[in-house]
Amino acid sequence: MCAPISCVGPYVLRNIYHSTDFEVHRNWLAITHSLPVSRWYHENTSEWTLDYPPLFAWFELGLSHAARHFDPDMLLVENLNYASPSTVLFQRLSVIFTDLLFIYAARECCRCVQDQKGSRDVLNRPSFVLAVLLLWNFGLLIVDHIHFQYNGFLFGFLLLSVAKHLQRQHLQGALLFSVLLNLKHIYLYVAPAYGVYLLRSYCFTQDNKDGSVSWSSFSPLRLLALGGIVASVCALSFGPFIAMGQLPQVLSRLFPFKRGLCHAYWAPNIWALYNTLDKILATLGVRLKLLQEAGLPRASMTGGLVQEFQHSVLPSVTPSITLVCTLLSILPAVASIWFRPRGARGFLRCLLLCALGSFVFGWHVHEKAILIAILPLSILAVENREDAGIFLVLTTTGHYSLFPLLFTPAELPIKVSLMLLFTIYSFTALRKLYSGRGSLLRPLESVYLLGLVGVAFACEVAFPLSPWQQKLPFLPLLATSVYCSLGVCYSFLRLYASLLRPPGKPKQP
Repeated sequence: MCAPISCVGPYVLRNIYHSTDFEVHRNWLAITHSLPVSRWYHENTSEWTLDYPPLFAWFELGLSHAARHFDPDMLLVENLNYASPSTVLFQRLSVIFTDLLFIYAARECCRCVQDQKGSRDVLNRPSFVLAVLLLWNFGLLIVDHIHFQYNGFLFGFLLLSVAKHLQRQHLQGALLFSVLLNLKHIYLYVAPAYGVYLLRSYCFTQDNKDGSVSWSSFSPLRLLALGGIVASVCALSFGPFIAMGQLPQVLSRLFPFKRGLCHAYWAPNIWALYNTLDKILATLGVRLKLLQEAGLPRASMTGGLVQEFQHSVLPSVTPSITLVCTLLSILPAVASIWFRPRGARGFLRCLLLCALGSFVFGWHVHEKAILIAILPLSILAVENREDAGIFLVLTTTGHYSLFPLLFTPAELPIKVSLMLLFTIYSFTALRKLYSGRGSLLRPLESVYLLGLVGVAFACEVAFPLSPWQQKLPFLPLLATSVYCSLGVCYSFLRLYASLLRPPGKPKQP
């Protein structure tokens, strides 16, 4: 029932606001269709140059052959910002069509969840609740079908890969993840979880009695099989560009470190808190006459949200620092599944921590990347009461942090209504699932989530009517980012506690 509705619903939304990503993907359609392969990663007529891995470029080429039947003019590279009605329709339909993979992946994930014995109420079964949480995910709906991207297609590969590992079909899971990495390299966030899990639990076939790895059980053939899968996918994706000597050019597009620590809108992570602290210290320094305002970087004091700037008081953060922080943040998680493996669900928990660790400490993180943690966490939420509580905090916080993506007044009732529907269902369904076992949320968690209502009212209603709108236009984004950072970082720590807790000692919230 959910599947067809999740496809038909976005079709109705095809003519409302869409972001610059719409033009990004239209331009990539034009590049791959109109130019030879040798020019794909050199073309720069538009500022939206091709910066996804080659497999996604091949995907765009495939879409372009269907696009020419809607409006051939959209496939001209020089037609910048082209958005005819037929182009808009094709772009929206292409997202809906590729979402079929996501629907199939959601079905496979539901098959991995055990329903309660004797439960006759279909609506209260964990598998049904999971289906709704995945197919009606608020964040995915607005990011793909209003803002515009192909995340549902990509998350289809991720969830299907996770499902295959839960079903102990490890080679299929590895193949799907290899394809995903070659479609969008942001999923490198969770690659350490895959690498360590497959090495420990697939290439080593036995454990010692104390649970440690049995080194004599190592299977070279299994390692070769995994290596062959990864190498084959990478060869199909990057092979032509390696043959043309263009690998350095492709990599320079994939990893543009000059874009700065934070995206134009600060993702709710540790660097949003760091930036805010720097602004507060700079402001206090000026007022106490400890700093000269003329000597401060202008953007850090008045611009608020730019891609690249130097911190005023605190040390500026470099890509290498964020890399070290990210690796340190995920190290205990990957070490845990090596020294104390807990099967595929232990791997899934490690995957979530790698996703959140990279989100919290990564370089130039996009706010949409929070979905890499939210969607897989849905699986654990319908199986474990403590995870359900973490899910409610993270999804409510993470989804609200996406509100600034839809910033025009026309989208305000849409995003508020959709988020309320999803949030109310999540709370209601999970409470029914764990009825009689106490509250899913701790008192302070409930207070924090209620605080989001105040933040939303201040940012979406009060601020636009205030005189501060012209003087401090970045203030609502700053407030949203900082407040949501607290919830995201808190969820990260709670997930870590659940992973590192000794087996057999569940802690009641």
